[in-house]
Amino acid sequence: MPKLPQISGARLIKLLESLGYTRVHQKGSHIKLRKIDSMGEHNLTVPLHKVLAKGTLNDILTKVSLWNNITKDDLLTRI
Repeated sequence: MPKLPQISGARLIKLLESLGYTRVHQKGSHIKLRKIDSMGEHNLTVPLHKVLAKGTLNDILTKVSLWNNITKDDLLTRI
């Protein structure tokens, strides 16, 4: 897996929206996103920070890759 890039929360949200996630709610600097498909409902919370922490980004990418059957490497190339 390539090294994780430094990206903003807004850029990650754009990627997630391109995968079918929609904004559901915002409280402060955190946005909740949801994707509903035949497998059920997947909810994520993304902080709207200028630079996401590496652990936060890694955790979100891991969950998205498992839910959508996309490798993390493929997600990183889409960023």
